[in-house]
Amino acid sequence: MIIGIDDTDSKNGMCTTYLGAVLIEKLKSYGTIIGYPLLIRLNPNVKYKTRGNAAIALPLQLKSSKDVGQIKHIVTATVEDMAVFSDENTNPGVVFIGETGVRGKMLDDLSIFSRRAVQDVLEIREALELLERYGISYHGYKNMRGLIGALAAAGFALSGLPDSTFELIAYREKKRWGTQRQIDDDSVWEADAASSPDTWDTVDYENKRIVFAPHSPDPILFGIRGKSERAVEHAFSLIRSEAVERYVVYRTNQNTDMHLIQASVSDVRDDRSYILNGRVSRSPRTIEGGHVIFEVADGRSALECAAFEPTKNFRGIIRQLHTGDEVVVYGSVKDKTLNLEKIRITSLSQHELLNPLCCGKRMKSVGRGQGYRCKKCGTAREEQVIETVQRNISPGFYEVPPCARRHLSKPLIRFEATVAASSCARWHASVQLIDPHEQERTLS
Repeated sequence: MIIGIDDTDSKNGMCTTYLGAVLIEKLKSYGTIIGYPLLIRLNPNVKYKTRGNAAIALPLQLKSSKDVGQIKHIVTATVEDMAVFSDENTNPGVVFIGETGVRGKMLDDLSIFSRRAVQDVLEIREALELLERYGISYHGYKNMRGLIGALAAAGFALSGLPDSTFELIAYREKKRWGTQRQIDDDSVWEADAASSPDTWDTVDYENKRIVFAPHSPDPILFGIRGKSERAVEHAFSLIRSEAVERYVVYRTNQNTDMHLIQASVSDVRDDRSYILNGRVSRSPRTIEGGHVIFEVADGRSALECAAFEPTKNFRGIIRQLHTGDEVVVYGSVKDKTLNLEKIRITSLSQHELLNPLCCGKRMKSVGRGQGYRCKKCGTAREEQVIETVQRNISPGFYEVPPCARRHLSKPLIRFEATVAASSCARWHASVQLIDPHEQERTLS
């Protein structure tokens, strides 16, 4: 049986992954998790999302088919007890797919649906149509939007992930929810140094920040991302913190770029994410708030691209782009502007159109279409001039810092490593309840 769940959290608390961790403990007497529980990040641009737009799937090998009814009862009762129904954007969905019910066409349809849920904007009716067509058992609450993510996560559990990473999520004791997290900073930097490059996005060296712990009042203490269970558990073993109630190692599509669609500039639509090839058609400018904007074109259409203020020093790279540079941009489109996640500079223009030089300084524009004039001697010129320029950047890949990275965005460190996701062994789920009397690794 595959259990898919989505949309139980809110912007102010709870977490669907925590509900999954609780369920794994409750269901262990009824079966065993096959491989790993899945954490699936859906389209990050959907306006209906609560926080990280994550759904989960629990692939459960049952001890007895007679327990199906009881398992469904436990799952729905847990959702009804833990989901934040008071939040208007929280609309839980739960699906149950039995092994005997999976057929070829169903698998194909679910695979397509799951991929679309990460890259596109789906409607509730699309999920309901598939659920009804294939007789899939489900429970939807309120407007039932959570059925989209629940079905997508279950679909990935059936079809597999083309690329995957791992995240160990450590959860707080309930009595500490909403209080300041107690994590020893030095131990986090030490853990990163000891586990990198097999783990990433634990700290941000450039901005001197720890980035693996949330600041919201939810159950998560921190999450460690990496290429294997061994890597994330090694880092976890080195971190000193407040007591951990339990932790789960999820297999996930995080940091895979699964949300990105290769397309032409003319094909982009809001609320989707893209990889676009083009040429810088308008030089970067800094606007109010410290955001840096430039324009990229592919010969047919043009699109504004933005390095927003939270991307920090990444903006320094963007400011050095010139008209004519050839680039590949990666990011999400909102309000007809691409929010940059990374950029590949493929070719740098060695020439730039500049105001004429006179008396050691650049002439000033007299006005649109009226030419240029030297303020010192009054010499006038009608047009700008093309000059050879020295560039201070090189072709290559550049990315936003960890403090600004989105869940699905693939860090450059993963481009340098081979991830054989499809060949990983199917192990038992790594779910651990922490003995409250065991304090060797925790802070008092």
